[in-house]
Amino acid sequence: MSVESNKVLGGVGALLMVISLLGLFGTPYTLFLLVVGIILVLIALKGFADHYQDGGIFNNALYGFITVIVGIVATAAIFVMLILQALSGLPIDWTNPMEIQQYFMSHMDVVWQFAGAAVGALVVFYISLVVSAVLFRKSLDALSTRSGEKMFGAAGLVWLIGAAIPLIGIIIIWISWILMAVGFFSIKTAQAPVQPPAPTVQPLQPSQPPPP
Repeated sequence: MSVESNKVLGGVGALLMVISLLGLFGTPYTLFLLVVGIILVLIALKGFADHYQDGGIFNNALYGFITVIVGIVATAAIFVMLILQALSGLPIDWTNPMEIQQYFMSHMDVVWQFAGAAVGALVVFYISLVVSAVLFRKSLDALSTRSGEKMFGAAGLVWLIGAAIPLIGIIIIWISWILMAVGFFSIKTAQAPVQPPAPTVQPLQPSQPPPP
């Protein structure tokens, strides 16, 4: 694909990622827009990696995406496994809300087990998010160096800062996606060299005979 096509794909993909976090279209569409946006950005980065002959532009982004997916799956698996393990030995009738409340009020150690499971799962997710952000920053830094568009470098740095800050970090990551969209749309495409005009040849004037 051409640089212009990669530019449009990346910009549109980044905008879809930005819109997805606004939650304007409901939860199912939010996830759909986010996934489509990430795929478009990856396709654009693959195109730029081929254009600039720098595999790190695409590979680091792909590894970053895989890392965060693995982190989400691992977090969910750890959380479910620990919760099921904690609940398996509890002598509670789960259809009786009063019995559940009384049991947990008198067995705070079980509550702390649940809390520990939640914290452990969140730590796994946090680590995967930071590692993913480091890889995405490497990708965007490489694209910034190759294309000369400094906005990508800023987007990668802001993304890493957001990943390192719990809770409010998602807002900072969202801002980094805006910067990334601006970077894609700001990439300058190479202009075809202007050919100089062909020199005009003046017709030869017949020589006049000298006056007598």
